[in-house]
Amino acid sequence: MRTYDDSFSGQRIYPGKGKLYVRGDSKIFRFQNGKSESLFLQRKNPRRISWTVLFRRQRRKGITEEAAKKRTRRTVKSQRAIVGASLDVIKEKRSMRPEVRSAARLQAIKESKEKKAEAQAAKKSEKAKKAAGASKGQTQRIVGKQSARGSQQKVQANTR
Repeated sequence: MRTYDDSFSGQRIYPGKGKLYVRGDSKIFRFQNGKSESLFLQRKNPRRISWTVLFRRQRRKGITEEAAKKRTRRTVKSQRAIVGASLDVIKEKRSMRPEVRSAARLQAIKESKEKKAEAQAAKKSEKAKKAAGASKGQTQRIVGKQSARGSQQKVQANTR
């Protein structure tokens, strides 16, 4: 047996009962009786009319106690590895004592500073080499953006 729901009240419409209303945009509405049809045509909000299903659902009326109580889910903590560190490495770091951890941190900072100083010294020596080459007369031609891209060089004018 095919039943339909009332478009306004939400109640069930059995075969042989109710009215069918087709709007100008070809949308079909089914009504159980003239009362719900009339209220729909008056553009009443079914959530504000106390006997409709939407009103009762919104205000949680008629729900049994068992269905109303929601079981809360306990969140389960799970350990997952992060990119670049496996789970056992992470656990090992977590179980480290604070003194050991701070010592390892200081060591890492010291190493990074040394590396930075080395890079700086290499840069300085490279700069000094270039300066020495320039003083001897080996000047390098300064290349502009356009010539680096392969455009034609400007022709120097020899007359004014």
